[in-house]
Amino acid sequence: MEVSWRAKISDFSRNPSRFISSNSAETFLAELLRELRDDRVTDTTKVYLLSPLCEQPTLLCPTKSVGEDTALELLSVFAHSSDTSVQFRSSLLITLTSVLICTCCVSRKIHVCVDFLDLLIQIVQDTSDLHNDNSFLLRATACECLQELETCCPNLLSHMLEFLGGLWTKETSRLHQPYARLHTLVLKNCVYQLALDPGSGDDHLKILLGENPFVNWEADQGLAQIDKDSAILSSLIMAHVDPVPILQTGRDCKDLRSVLSTTLENSFLLTPLCQAAVLHRLMEVVAMVPAVPPSIFRAQLLRMLGTGEVCLLHSTLQMKFAYTDSLFTTDDEAFMLRRLVVLAQHPLLTTSEKLFFTDYILHFPENRPINCGNGHESSPLLLTPQLVCTLVPTVLNDYATLLARFNLLLLIHQEEGEKDGEEGKGIPFLYEHLSLLLNVVAKAHSRELVVTFFRAVFLFLVYFCHVEVYSDSIADQLCTLYRHQTHLAPQILNLVDQASDMFPECNWATRLCRALQDIITAVPPTQLTLSDLRWHLKVLARVAKEEDIPQMSTLRLLSNIVVTPSLSLSSDWRLGNIVLGLCRRLMTHPNLPTLFTPLANILQHLIFCYGDADIQDHARLYYSLLTSLSREKMTRILTQDLREEGQNVKHSLSGIMADTERLTSVLTIHQTEKPVLKLIELKNTESERINKTSLESEAQDCPELEAYRAQFKDPSFGSQIKLHYQVNHNMYNLPCFDEVFSIHLHFSSRDNNYEELCDINVPCLFRERESPVVQLRLKPRLPFPTTLSCSAIFSTLNGLVWYTVQPDIHVFFRQTFQPLVVPTTRGADAKLNVFEGLWDEMIEEQADNATTLFCCQLQTGELWSMVEKHLRPFLVSGSANDTELKLIFFIPPQFHILLKVISEDDAVHFNIATDNWRLLPHFAYFLSNL
Repeated sequence: MEVSWRAKISDFSRNPSRFISSNSAETFLAELLRELRDDRVTDTTKVYLLSPLCEQPTLLCPTKSVGEDTALELLSVFAHSSDTSVQFRSSLLITLTSVLICTCCVSRKIHVCVDFLDLLIQIVQDTSDLHNDNSFLLRATACECLQELETCCPNLLSHMLEFLGGLWTKETSRLHQPYARLHTLVLKNCVYQLALDPGSGDDHLKILLGENPFVNWEADQGLAQIDKDSAILSSLIMAHVDPVPILQTGRDCKDLRSVLSTTLENSFLLTPLCQAAVLHRLMEVVAMVPAVPPSIFRAQLLRMLGTGEVCLLHSTLQMKFAYTDSLFTTDDEAFMLRRLVVLAQHPLLTTSEKLFFTDYILHFPENRPINCGNGHESSPLLLTPQLVCTLVPTVLNDYATLLARFNLLLLIHQEEGEKDGEEGKGIPFLYEHLSLLLNVVAKAHSRELVVTFFRAVFLFLVYFCHVEVYSDSIADQLCTLYRHQTHLAPQILNLVDQASDMFPECNWATRLCRALQDIITAVPPTQLTLSDLRWHLKVLARVAKEEDIPQMSTLRLLSNIVVTPSLSLSSDWRLGNIVLGLCRRLMTHPNLPTLFTPLANILQHLIFCYGDADIQDHARLYYSLLTSLSREKMTRILTQDLREEGQNVKHSLSGIMADTERLTSVLTIHQTEKPVLKLIELKNTESERINKTSLESEAQDCPELEAYRAQFKDPSFGSQIKLHYQVNHNMYNLPCFDEVFSIHLHFSSRDNNYEELCDINVPCLFRERESPVVQLRLKPRLPFPTTLSCSAIFSTLNGLVWYTVQPDIHVFFRQTFQPLVVPTTRGADAKLNVFEGLWDEMIEEQADNATTLFCCQLQTGELWSMVEKHLRPFLVSGSANDTELKLIFFIPPQFHILLKVISEDDAVHFNIATDNWRLLPHFAYFLSNL
């Protein structure tokens, strides 16, 4: 039983929607709840049974009423569960929370929610056994459930604020961590709700902070409403809520100050992560209550400014972002910057932590920021080049650290240059560092190093591209690098594209492209290797995009390459496409009139002399475009998307191609009016046996039934049904379909009882030749009769592609029958022993097992004739003279139907046993047809 449930839940988890489509959600849920109430089921299995409800509550409980009923059932299961079943009880609490939240049953007006909250409160305040780890686990789970309910449905626990605070202060175990998070979460939500109400003030806040925890549940329904904007509450400060809701109170606000002070004083007992969460929520409370000054956090700053915990330092910087000079002085700001600089290079910290602190320097929240606070990187006012001189990058740094420090120093020296009205003293040093990286790249071939170098170059250009002495020098060094390492062309071209988009006013990308063109065109064609030639042509294709660069030198090089004897008769398809790509770019150049004649000669040479037919066809198309259209029309065709142009492009193509209709026909898939093909089942093909043999070592020392089941350890054993069909022409086909090619058959099932079928390819089908045979492999989930839709795509001799819908294929229940396969090392009686073992199991009342009786009037001779004709492969015992016959049908994936046929005087009795009762109606229909 447990094995069956594990398989069923595994199927559910694999694809919940598909599982529910083939199995009723109501039935599946009822079976789950019934198993959870069964005392014979182990706690481990019950925990596993809760996973569908916990992970997919909305699928199993589609309505609010179903959610309420399910929650009531789970509460009943919890009440009757043993106190020692801590893991199961904890899982029940989590599942109940998930069901109530996802089905929108969380409200003080819903009875089941009230009962569940009472249960959680009862558990969290149960301190009868403080030294029991089981009790601790259950209380911790209950506290997390309360926090989840309050997070998803704010102000649900607002009436219990003082009670929850008391639980936290009195708790002496590790549970004071979740109690602290829960208390501060409820406090923040309460203040936020009051701040949204214009009529709220001191009196409401005092009532809230001192309310009796046992007040009537129906009171204060206004605070129990779920806030539609509850997502904002997850981070009120960092979400940039404008304006932040303000709660108008008196100047003293003693009650709230007392709660905040107590919380802050006890916060040092919390773990760093818990402290960070508590401080973040308290910051949001202070932001909503002007009567409480930010200085209430001042006592905590002395501890947090010197902390080594990343999360607490993050909270400190969040305070700085929220309160700026209301809490932090200039000295505090300078100290924090110095500390960040120290932490960014601390040898005991990991690389990721040091990068984190470097990033905080770039996004430091200043007291008086100059920028607009848009989140962009900027240099803090108090951060000087002298302060960050220790962060100078070296080639020994890891690549991420090197780039982060290089970016920081570039930013600082750019700010310095703007202040002084000159370049800045640090720029030459940074350029020298860039040159050092270049020297390393020129001698090494590490991909990470190459990527780091080009990123560093891009960063330098972002800040100092306007300084021509450095930008021109970088261009010269990149040209030198490319001359010796042409395989770096992709990185250089990517840098060119990025520079052209980021700072087109500097014209740096155009200058680099011109220099690269001069280098490439100066190389004699006879000295070019095939590898270098490919990169050179790709670079020249990018250069051709620049309208201001003349292209005659490119054309001369291209002409020399094409007519060179060693390359003119080449059949390299990739090289030909690269050449055509360059020609295409040149065809869209503004100076095309001056390039027309040599470009046409090159295309003609490709048409007649290149060794690849595809390249010749494309060259012929380009030559037709070049000689038949104006430059404007040709540019539109070559540079714009055909889908955007629509009918205009088709009209332009009609001016080029003499046979537009044929071109459209070739590019279109046509649909036939009637089916062209048909699939005929091969009736005489005997069902293939499952070609599997078990290991002899396993089959020697275990009973036949165990050896038989051991074969299913292989997932592919017995999982498929193989059907054979012959592909034929339809009777009413036109002569053009007598010979069809590249037939692609696609099958789809109309239900979810079978796995998705693979497509089948048939090379050709000729009317005068023997028809090909295809094998259809079906993998059933449930072996019920089904109907397969079939379609085909094929081509004909005239070059057209056709789509045709085939007649439906009906898969009958009888086609799923497979003979029993036992290990070959077993004797002749092996099948009979397996039959007896399966029969004894199936007559027991378990899960899906079922037995039934089918009767009909047949003479003994007629019965044996029917068995010989239709059921012979499935016979395991009996002959024509026996009064009892035994037959077994194996039905993929792992089902069986067993028959004991007994011939009586008045009728023949078919005693049927199966391990899946859902198969009985189909099998009864099969027997009646026999």
